[in-house]
Amino acid sequence: MKTLLRFVILILFAAAMTGCATKVNRVAVDEVIDLSGRWNDTDSRLVAEQMIQEVFAHSWADDYFARAGKKPVVIVGTIRNMSSEHLETGVFAKDIERELVNSGKVKFVANAYERTEIRQERLEQQQFATEETAKRLAAETGADYMLKGSIKTQMDTEGRKQVKFYQTDLELIHIESNEKVWIGTKKIKKFVKRPIAKF
Repeated sequence: MKTLLRFVILILFAAAMTGCATKVNRVAVDEVIDLSGRWNDTDSRLVAEQMIQEVFAHSWADDYFARAGKKPVVIVGTIRNMSSEHLETGVFAKDIERELVNSGKVKFVANAYERTEIRQERLEQQQFATEETAKRLAAETGADYMLKGSIKTQMDTEGRKQVKFYQTDLELIHIESNEKVWIGTKKIKKFVKRPIAKF
């Protein structure tokens, strides 16, 4: 009888452990999955795409080309997280960079963090690379414009219901004159309903 009881307990334990096992399904990277209602990869990608479409709907790039006879050079500055959540603004900045580069309408230069590593490499080339292959110092392309901005949130909560409002503001600033040539805003609102806790 004890052997049978142990066997039943073992079977039940194994079944319980199988039911608790983690399950993973691969999904398309552009599939919208919103589990918590927080800012996520879909929000980052869609906001970047829409805001860069908007930035080129204005005449600043064409005006610059008409004056200078070349494409403007752009750099992405700081995207500040002014929200009540932890947001990975680096992912959003990379989404912005990708959309700018792929537009073909501007030239794009490395950000401050990337420049530090590249400058170190150039300095080391002066000492360790051949004269024919070492890259020159003080030959960087200076940016004409900086795109910078912020992400803010507002929350409205009542019981198990919550409305999350995200506002992304971006500004394109001429580096020499400090002139703001474009200001854009993208808003996202999400309604989240939490399930009743089960005990």
